[in-house]
This record gives sequence, C-alpha cells and structure tokens, in this order.
Amino acid sequence: MRRVTPRVDQPSQPAYLRPYARAASQHGAGFRALLWASPRTQELRFDAMLRLADPTGVSVLDLGCGCGDLLDFLIARGAAPSRYVGIEGVAELADVARRKHPVGAESSIVRGDFIAEPWHVREADADVIYCSGALNTIEPADFHAAVRNAFDAAGRALVFNFLSSPLLAGEPYLRWHDRCDVLRFARSLADREAVEVIDDYLEGDCTIALRKRGKARAAT
Repeated sequence: MRRVTPRVDQPSQPAYLRPYARAASQHGAGFRALLWASPRTQELRFDAMLRLADPTGVSVLDLGCGCGDLLDFLIARGAAPSRYVGIEGVAELADVARRKHPVGAESSIVRGDFIAEPWHVREADADVIYCSGALNTIEPADFHAAVRNAFDAAGRALVFNFLSSPLLAGEPYLRWHDRCDVLRFARSLADREAVEVIDDYLEGDCTIALRKRGKARAAT
C-alpha cells in the first residue's frame, strides 16, 4: 500500500521546509524557490557530485529534488540514470518536477519529507543517492540522521553537499556545518578509504561521497 503525503500549509511544515515554501509562495515554484544564489552555483554543485559518482545506467534517488533540475543536468551531460526517483517536501516544487518528469518506468517524484518520513528513502531502492542543497536549512541532529539513513539505504553510494562555512550562510534560515566534523561523522559510517571529499568548486561549500564496502569508485 502506497503512503500518500498530504499537501500541508506552510505554518504546519517543519522549520527546514518553510523557507522554500515561503519562496514558492512569493516567487512561484521556479528557480527562485530553490534558494540557490544563481543557476551557476547550482550547476557547480551538480558537477561536483557527478565527479564523485557516475549515475549512468543505474538507479538514482534525488533527496530534496526541487523541480527535478538534477535529472535535467545528468541527461544533458550524457549521464542519464536507468531510473530516477525524486523526493520533495514542498508540494509546489514537487508538482513542477512531476510536470517536467511524468511518472513512468524511468522516473517518479514522491511528494514527501525525507527527514521526517525516512521510509521514502528506503523504498526508493536506489543505487546512488544524491542530496544537493537540501541539507542547508536543517539542524545538526537532523543532518546526521538524514545522512545516516541515506547511506544505509544506498545500494552503492551516497553523495551530498553542505555549507561548510558562514560565507554562504548569510540568511537566518541557513545552517553551515564544520567540514572536519562532517568528515569525521562520514568516516564513522563508512570505511575511511570509501569516503571522498572535494571542496574546490565553490568557496564555502563541500561535497562528500560515501561508498559501500566492496563497491568500486564510479566517477567521471
């Protein structure tokens, strides 16, 4: 039986989703609702994740998928997955993603909260799990729980980015996490040699890949 997540009003949403819901209400469910500084910074983050794990021909889960821009990026780069699942907690953004990528054998968009409803992550049954930008508004306890749950659920690898200094966390709703602390936590979940980090693409941002034991590195 499929779980159905109801559309909720902004005041009843968790604090980490309210900035996105507010932006969608003010600007419409487009790029400005994603809280990215520019399409260029979004692309830099996507490119960093692609450098760490190649999704070509495998199943992919996109946590906090917004409008489904990551799938557009992967297709444009010739790295289309065999199956794509996006999870998005803001109804307006999920609706846009569904219109862009209709539900079918190769793609589906789940309207749900991957932090409060972690079963969505497990049910996706994905080889590679990506999370770009969706951790930028959550507190440390939820940050750690989300990363742990996603890594447990990933068949091959989890790749996520986060704000690693106050430089890009200028808004009151943004949260940054110390790079060394996050790397230490990542190494508590995976073998040290299975953890890779890059932060050469955008000052104040960091991307980490955690790979499952015995899974070969699949980078472009």
